[in-house]
Amino acid sequence: MVDELECVASVLLAISFGHLAGASNISWAAFSGYMVMRGHIAESFVRGLLRIVGTAAGAGIVLLITPYVAASAALSAGALAAVGGSTLYGAITARRGYAWLFVGLTFAMILLDKLQRPSEAVGEFARTRMVEVVAGTAACVVVSMVSTLSLRRRWPGERRPPPEGLGWHPEAARHAGQAAVALALLPFLSHVWRGPDLAQAAVTIMAVMIVPAHGIGASGFLPVSRRILLRVGGCAVAAGMAAAFLFLAHSPAIAPYASVVLVAGTILGVALGRHIENGQTSLAYAGTQFVLAILVTLVPDSYAGAHLGPARERLVGILAGILLLEPVLAAWHVVSPTRRPAGVSEPAEPGGA
Repeated sequence: MVDELECVASVLLAISFGHLAGASNISWAAFSGYMVMRGHIAESFVRGLLRIVGTAAGAGIVLLITPYVAASAALSAGALAAVGGSTLYGAITARRGYAWLFVGLTFAMILLDKLQRPSEAVGEFARTRMVEVVAGTAACVVVSMVSTLSLRRRWPGERRPPPEGLGWHPEAARHAGQAAVALALLPFLSHVWRGPDLAQAAVTIMAVMIVPAHGIGASGFLPVSRRILLRVGGCAVAAGMAAAFLFLAHSPAIAPYASVVLVAGTILGVALGRHIENGQTSLAYAGTQFVLAILVTLVPDSYAGAHLGPARERLVGILAGILLLEPVLAAWHVVSPTRRPAGVSEPAEPGGA
């Protein structure tokens, strides 16, 4: 319960910080505030620092590369494959994998935003990504510090052991290469389908591919497909709940209090999703995705103009990422000479984006 209260407070403070700092995607700031939170202040601080460092590195790389690749879908695809694939490998095998993940995520999100909105300066995309992550991380650290001096004195949080880095891991390299293939398809998709938020598609591809190296085996199709099902299920349930709050907020009698309704829905959704995540059951990852969809839908960039349009585009982006990734994984699964024997249990879900 303390952890759930911390997450709710962190998300609300991240939303406030995001608005004060002029972020353009407030829901990403809110999600940063949620994902960084851990039961021990030291762990929250390190996780937040890694998120910021990874985001800054990814933004720096994209600022250097984008002017040379943005005009060509083929060059953009190559850049996404190279940066996304290599950083995903680092996310799976490196000791500071969380920072590696955000190098790739930030690079992909900014480049794809540029491809979908070519008239806007890439520097502005990089600036707002940094603002969003710093706002969310700062909110989390503030809440975690206050909780450490109050609630956590009576209910201390357990600090997890730091992850250990791996040496060369060929199965993880192959796994990251499959993600690189799916990422490389996104620039071409932007020319034929204007509906989805392709940044969300890239986030989805990289997030669902984060599985423990020892659980990949000869084919990552089964563990990743399980994560995809949990991601889709969590997002679908949350989208239904969030839509109900949006419709309620837009009803004539409630309209003057629309922002209050949306904030109430956000509080309920974050607490419920974290409760599912903390249950340590096979549905834990669905709880994280439930919160993601709640924040994407109920945390607009402006409460005065809250509507389903942006949320629908982002959720369609999640679906687009899945539709690109699954055929790549399925094709390798079919031709793979060896697979993990039936009956081997799935690995525990690692932390995600």
